[in-house]
Amino acid sequence: MIIRGAVLEASGRSAPYAESEPIVIRDLELDAPGPTELLVRIEAAGICHSDLSVVNGSRPRAVPLLLGHEAAGIVEAVGSDVTDIAPGRRVVLTFLPRCGQCAACATDGRAPCIPGSAANGEGRLLAGGKRLHDAGRVIDHHLGVSAFADHAVVDRRSVVPVDDDIPAEVAALLGCAVLTGGGAVINAARLQPGESLAVVGLGGVGMAAVLAGLAVDGVEVIGVDAQPGKLETARQLGATAADTPDQAADAGVQADVVVEAVGRAVAFETALALTAPGGRTVTVGLPDPHDLATVSPLHLVAGGRTVIGSYMGSSVPARDIPRFAALWREGRLPVERLVSGHVDLDHLNAAMDALASGTAMRQIIRFDSPSAE
Repeated sequence: MIIRGAVLEASGRSAPYAESEPIVIRDLELDAPGPTELLVRIEAAGICHSDLSVVNGSRPRAVPLLLGHEAAGIVEAVGSDVTDIAPGRRVVLTFLPRCGQCAACATDGRAPCIPGSAANGEGRLLAGGKRLHDAGRVIDHHLGVSAFADHAVVDRRSVVPVDDDIPAEVAALLGCAVLTGGGAVINAARLQPGESLAVVGLGGVGMAAVLAGLAVDGVEVIGVDAQPGKLETARQLGATAADTPDQAADAGVQADVVVEAVGRAVAFETALALTAPGGRTVTVGLPDPHDLATVSPLHLVAGGRTVIGSYMGSSVPARDIPRFAALWREGRLPVERLVSGHVDLDHLNAAMDALASGTAMRQIIRFDSPSAE
């Protein structure tokens, strides 16, 4: 079938991207799903900093590449081996498929799936091969999803079904922002009632971590960011305090759990400095591989502090997406408040500029509505 999608033609072009236009919107050929795959009509897709990291070159990927990894949609067709999901079901797309059989999949989410990571690195689907073409060119898949298009073919192990009462925008955010930020709090840090939580970096992932912390009884939550608008949003969501990094340092802020959600070495250093003795620093940001932090081992040893690296929030999507959906249904995880604006595919380069400026939290592409704001 013919679909319309956002193809990254060149990585590392200079900003503003609205002028350099690394992303081109074009018609593509999409193959039918294989035996273990599904055809999904995309309803909503979130624009994440991980997409920007591919555009700006800090996360190198082969091009051409159909971008997008955070989305929800409706199943339109299934492969011959897919028996547990029928057409018409809403699904959340997740950016790391789990094979369920490798040693990493036996770690309860702590380690990324080995075959899934290999497939993502090669720009293919978990079962092998690529389903996207452009006039004879093969187009790579982005993290097994490629959601910046009106349709996608994905592996069954890249989706989690959700009930129809979960709106498409909420469902989309469950697949990355909430899995990563919320999972960092619940799975990696194992935040306990009565503890304190600081979140460094209040983008979509960081603000999801704030929401997850607020869903735990008796937790004091502190937001840390350089953008005044994001600090105000954190306060509106219920954060006990919201400070710039300098303000937090001057106030002597110390928290039992600190989540770093920026993807820069300086933010990681800030997170370590804010971690109380005996506390846990969880880092989920994806910095440029050449961005190195300075760490004092004495700070860790003498204070009994723990550093935890967490990919996708140390989540098992089939377990955790229903858990977060239930919290949303109970009114304890207002995910929709992460949305800072709506865009359409034709303005995706400009949306990357807004994300790079630090002002955008989560911009959403809606494919079932012609309007954008």
